[in-house]
Formats: sequence, structure tokens, C-alpha cells
Amino acid sequence: MSATKTKTAKKAKTKVEPAPVPEKVELAKIEEKYYETVGRRKNAIARVRVYTKKASDESGAEDTALITVNNKDYSSYFQDNEELKSTVDSPLKKLKSVNRFKAAVKVSGGGIRGQAEAIRHGLARALVLFDNNFSKKLKKSGYLTRDPREKERRKYGLKKARKAPQWAKR
Repeated sequence: MSATKTKTAKKAKTKVEPAPVPEKVELAKIEEKYYETVGRRKNAIARVRVYTKKASDESGAEDTALITVNNKDYSSYFQDNEELKSTVDSPLKKLKSVNRFKAAVKVSGGGIRGQAEAIRHGLARALVLFDNNFSKKLKKSGYLTRDPREKERRKYGLKKARKAPQWAKR
């Protein structure tokens, strides 16, 4: 009797069919063409992807750019400072193409200002990859030049890079 139970158990196992797997081709998002660059400033590094925006993608106001920074809208990422928001979208404003592109940015390191300027640098580089004719205007504005200024290292015997402790005669 135990032998028949094991045979039926084996038959039951062979009859069980795996659950149908949904086709990944249908669920996968259609790949969009983008231009990817890296922008840097101080210790901040920004990976910028610029997508061309289609006419059917019209959404939002005309004066704001579609830029997402670390999966947030750039106006909420830089919510406290209007100057930083204008720094980020300045390459698009310079080319008068705020509504023509959308950008996805991953930024890390540095402070908030360094991150904004790294995004500006990467965005300008990506726009030049899209169309080389943009290079002249962006280079004239200084957006394509990586700002080489870094924090100076601290020297021994000093409090900061150059600040010395107070001198006492006795």
C-alpha cells in the first residue's frame, strides 16, 4: 500500500505545471534614445541622461525644464534656492530649448552648490553630443569648462589650509 502512495505522489508531481510566465517583451518599456555624459564640480559628480522630448509629451509650464535629480523634480531637490535652480537649467535657457529636452540626473558627493554646477556641466556636455552646433554658445558661456578649483589640503601645524593658530609672545 505504501508503494502505491509513492507512485501516485510522483504522478501528481509530474502533472503540476509551472505558472505561466508573462512575456517580458510586452512588459518591457520601449527603449528611448538618450545622450549620457558626466559633469563634475569640486567633489560632486553628476551622471546626466538627456532625452529628446516628443511633441506628445507636452506637460507642465513652458518656462520650467523637465529635469529629475535623484528621482525628484529639480525644483523640489533645490527647493530653498532659486539661484541653484536657474544654474541647473541655464544651458537649456541659453539655447532657448527648455521644452525640447528632458533630463534624468544621478548626482552624488559634494555640497548642494557643487551638485548644481556639476549638473550644469553634464547637461551642457550632453547637449553638445546631441548637436555639435550648440558648442559655440555653451563654450562662450563657460558651461563646457570643468571648474578645476578644489579645496586645498590642510597642512600640519595649521588649523586649516592656511589659517595659523594665534601667535603668543609668551
